[in-house]
Amino acid sequence: METLAEDKTYPMTEEGKVKLEKELEDLKINQRPEIINRIKIARSYGDLSENSEYESAKNEQSLLENRIKTVEHMLQYAEIIDSEQIDENEVSVGKSVTFKELPDEEPESYIIVGAAEADPMEGKISNDSPIAKGLIGHRVGEEVTINIPAGSMKVKILKVENA
Repeated sequence: METLAEDKTYPMTEEGKVKLEKELEDLKINQRPEIINRIKIARSYGDLSENSEYESAKNEQSLLENRIKTVEHMLQYAEIIDSEQIDENEVSVGKSVTFKELPDEEPESYIIVGAAEADPMEGKISNDSPIAKGLIGHRVGEEVTINIPAGSMKVKILKVENA
């Protein structure tokens, strides 16, 4: 589990904050009571020392409570990014960026978001990812060398827009 630093902020869009608030509500209102009920049922089976249903439910409860704590912490220290307030040609959290790897790869587009709302399958990458770190602060037309786990890649920023 991620260490919850008191001084760390979690950049996110308003959309990402709303998504986390809905997740927290679901965790507390739906999932927590369901697991508590499963623990109660498993306890009724008697001897807890060899009760796999009980152990499984207790493990799930621990994971659930950790997730609740993490989401609450992220919301408490959320830093809402308003991409409208940032230079429209500069790559930042809350912006969609299109770039191509040089010399002649196909263009790729991603939305840069805070880690809490990253979802690569939806084209949303974390501001902590190597690609985002390499692009943030740069502008349309710039060529940038990005350090990635496999080495480095040189890209040209083609377009930046509000997500």
